[in-house]
Formats: sequence, C-alpha cells, structure tokens
Amino acid sequence: MEPKGNVIHIIAGGAGGTAGAVLTCPLEVVKTRLQSSGATTFLYVNPARFRLAWQQTQVLHMCTACNSNIPVDSATQLLQHGRSKTAGIVACLRHILQTEGVRGLFKGIGPNLVGVAPSRAIYFGAYAKSKRTLNEVMIPDTPLVHLCSAVVAGVSAATCTNPIWLVKTRLQLDQKVEDRLTCRECIRRIYQQGGIRGFYKGLSASYYGVSETVLHLVIYEAVKARLTQTNSNSTRSGKESQKMESADFFKFMLAGAISKSFATCAAYPHEVARTRLREEGTKYRAFFQTLGLVLQEEGVRGLYRGLATQLVRQIPNTAIVMATYETVVYFLSHCFDDDAP
Repeated sequence: MEPKGNVIHIIAGGAGGTAGAVLTCPLEVVKTRLQSSGATTFLYVNPARFRLAWQQTQVLHMCTACNSNIPVDSATQLLQHGRSKTAGIVACLRHILQTEGVRGLFKGIGPNLVGVAPSRAIYFGAYAKSKRTLNEVMIPDTPLVHLCSAVVAGVSAATCTNPIWLVKTRLQLDQKVEDRLTCRECIRRIYQQGGIRGFYKGLSASYYGVSETVLHLVIYEAVKARLTQTNSNSTRSGKESQKMESADFFKFMLAGAISKSFATCAAYPHEVARTRLREEGTKYRAFFQTLGLVLQEEGVRGLYRGLATQLVRQIPNTAIVMATYETVVYFLSHCFDDDAP
C-alpha cells in the first residue's frame, strides 16, 4: 500500500497546487512587482534618498506596481506621494489591467502551471513519505516529526523546481506591452548570462524560506488536529458521521489559512530577497548581502514590501491547496480501498 499511498499524495499535491495557482495568479503578479527593486524609489522614499538616487542615476524612475510613466522631474510632487500610504492592491491590479491588459494579470502563468503541479507533488509526496518513515523510528505524529518532514519537503521541492520559478519571476517583472518577453527568450537569456548555474539564482533564499514551510506545516498539523478533535471524540455513525467528514474539509481550509498567515509573516523577508536575487542584472548577489542592502537602503519596511498582497493571495491560495489536497487524498484513498479485495 505504500507505493499506492505515495501516488495518492503526489496526485493530490499536484491538483491542489494547480487550483491555487490559477485562481490567485493576478495577486502573485502584483506581489512580485512590489517585491522588486523597481518599485523602491517611488513607494518608499525620503528626501535624502531621493536626491541621492536622482544625482546618481539621472534617469526616469517609474513605479512598476501602480502609477507607471511618472517621470522624476517633479521632486516635490513625487516625495509627497512617496510619503503617503502604499497604493492598494486594487489600484495595482487596475494599473496592470489598463496598461498591459488581461494578459498582464496572468504573466508567468505558463511556468506557474508547468511548475506548480510537480512542485506541490514533490512537496506533499516528500512530506508524506518522510512523515511515514519518521513515525516508525520516532514518537509518531509529534511536532518534531512534522518539522523534520517539512524540512525534507521544502528542500526537495525548492531544489527541483527553482529554474521554473526563476523564469516565472522574470516574466512577471516584464512590463513591456509590445515585444513581450517570451518564455523561450527568457530561458535563452538566463543560459547566456549564467549557464546552468544561472537557473539556480535565488535558491539560497528558497532554502532559508524552508523555515516558512516548517512553520506552516507544524502549525497546520496542530490546528487541524484541534479542529477535528471533536470528530474523533464523537460516536456518530451513518449519514451523520459522513456529514462530519465532509465538514472536515472546511476545517482543513481554515487550518491552512491560519497556519500560512503566521508562517508568512514570520519568514517574509526571504521572499523579498529571493525576488531581488532573481532580477536580471542587479546588484544583489547573495542572500544575506541582499537582506543587508535592502535594510540599509529602504529600512525595515523594505523587507516587508508586498506583505499585504502576499497575505491576501496566500490565505485563499493555501486554503484552496490544502482543502483540495485533503479532498483528493480522501477520495482516492476510498477508491483504492473499494478496489481492494
């Protein structure tokens, strides 16, 4: 039954990841652009940094997330806007829709769909396999088992799929209406600039980001166990028991949303560092160097650029992923059981 169980978790993980990626792709585009260095000067700027940036670059800085094509020839007006609250998600979505059309909201969807199914399949497959193995040699279903399994799952998925996410990020940062960057051209450029190693830019940040995976899955298991505890203590049977099992899937969504929210807030700076490392031809070279540079130039707020968008995207995305995953596991397990002699 173990190979069959692995297949179930791989299929369920791929299905959950695909559903979440498609439904939340526009928010993913907004988040990536807010995390990039292109939005820095306009969104978070003070007079000293503005004057220094203007003297050094003598170019037109544009807001890559919201109000594009705003030249830096009016320091007073720009600084006044820069000190104001960061533009909202709706405004950013409207800007992309107006300047790049509907296609702009789904930039990078190709690599996303290509990558999310194997990524989630590897992620959940490795997690389930590790948890089963560790349960045999350690006290079963303890937080330590969940933590170790989450580390294995996160590292495995990040290593195998980093080239796909690199291409996706580059495509999402491309804002050209004409002569759009294609997936093929993006791959060619990456290979020309860095060879095979070029496809693994940002991998170090992904490894540090495994801490988010660990927090997410450990908290998820704890919340899920607490939410479903009433079912295990009940003695219901028949149709009433089946209704309770159906209600569990909504509890899985809630557990996924709660756990991902805490994990995202705690480990978010690695997301900003990863996006900066994946930009084309930038000054960011290593994980801690990138964090230090962002902190020096933009302050603590720079390390949390796009967090609100990430939460708005991640909460429904994780709820969809986890609920779909648990649902597919449930039904496939029952199908295999029904087929069993």
